[in-house]
Amino acid sequence: MQLGFVSAILPELDTQTVLQVAADLEFDCVEMMCWPVGKANRRYAGVTHIDVTRLTDENIKEINNLSWRHGVNISGLGYYGNALSADAAEAKAAVRQIRLVIAACAQLSIPRMNTFIGRDWTVSIDENFERFTDVWKPIIQFAEDQDVCIGIENCPMLFTNDEWPGGKNLAASPAIWRRMFHEIPNSHFGLNYDPSHLVWQQMDEVTPLREFASRIFHVHAKDMLIDRQALNDVGTLALPSLYSDGRIPGRGQVNWPSFFAMLKEINYCGPVCVEVEDREYETTLEGRKRALRESHDFLRQFVPAE
Repeated sequence: MQLGFVSAILPELDTQTVLQVAADLEFDCVEMMCWPVGKANRRYAGVTHIDVTRLTDENIKEINNLSWRHGVNISGLGYYGNALSADAAEAKAAVRQIRLVIAACAQLSIPRMNTFIGRDWTVSIDENFERFTDVWKPIIQFAEDQDVCIGIENCPMLFTNDEWPGGKNLAASPAIWRRMFHEIPNSHFGLNYDPSHLVWQQMDEVTPLREFASRIFHVHAKDMLIDRQALNDVGTLALPSLYSDGRIPGRGQVNWPSFFAMLKEINYCGPVCVEVEDREYETTLEGRKRALRESHDFLRQFVPAE
């Protein structure tokens, strides 16, 4: 396994400086964000460390040289839009960006692209599946043609009132993953597995790794703290932000020893990238670097440096 982080936590830094931070902190890799250039519409979104709309032979050579010079690999390219949005223009733009990021992976010889399935949060799971195959089968075929694997993160995207009640990402549970992979069995279609999202849904974050071993292409390392008193007060039908909060690894309730033991049992040998969504560290660049440093030191006990 390779230990890395998600570049979204360093939005003010350019690609070279992100790689320098990774090298200084002794990370092995970075997942680079590739949102369309422009204003973010939510927390951690809208970060562009590689602009896939402007890739030239010179850009490609520069990015590869930077990675080599700093001794830090790019684990994957990330863009987390909503390809199943109820807003047709939003969905169309998301599909376009996903395809551009897939193409960029092929150009840069990066084997993974990470994203969401998306969802129309106002209708049922079954109604979303009516669109799922039509939208995603051509995308996955395009990825296979480029020899790029697609890792779908399992965040339900249900945090605010404008995402309630269904959330904006269909791929929230093992039952849904099973259905997704039944409908699109392509081996280039898999998961960017984040255990924290199972924790706040009151689910086992470890056991699904075994069933979906062949589909796990990338892993996000984020912890989740559950406020049990708040949960007892508002219940699981409330917005999750009322009873749970993201933390850096080691500061929540993910069972990290069991999680990494299972990753080793299934012979997972890919990236494990820290995703910093811990508000206690967010206010300054130095605080966010400290979050990365502490996450690195905690996770190295499970992912030794090569």
